[in-house]
Amino acid sequence: MRPEGNELTIVETTNYFAKDGQAPAVLEQRRRATAIRCALGLEPGDIFLLREGKGPDVRWECRFPSREAYEADLAVRGGSEAFAEARRTMHTLLERFEREVYEMDDGR
Repeated sequence: MRPEGNELTIVETTNYFAKDGQAPAVLEQRRRATAIRCALGLEPGDIFLLREGKGPDVRWECRFPSREAYEADLAVRGGSEAFAEARRTMHTLLERFEREVYEMDDGR
């Protein structure tokens, strides 16, 4: 069990299912969004490319040490026109988009 006052790690994932032939463009757009995150002083997160299976073409994941850190990240992104434009451009390349937010299980 977690000692009183310790925060759970928050993990945000985004899954990008590209339109036909758009997977390379989706990857490049995710890289642009990551560069914007870095320019805003945010953690870059990690980009994953599908190599086997039926999952998303591109997946992005970022871990936050607490709910408060995650919410602060959301606020910075939400206030950035550059990030909003990157998001709008990304959605023109996608068949489907999914976003999930998890808390890491610390029960061992």
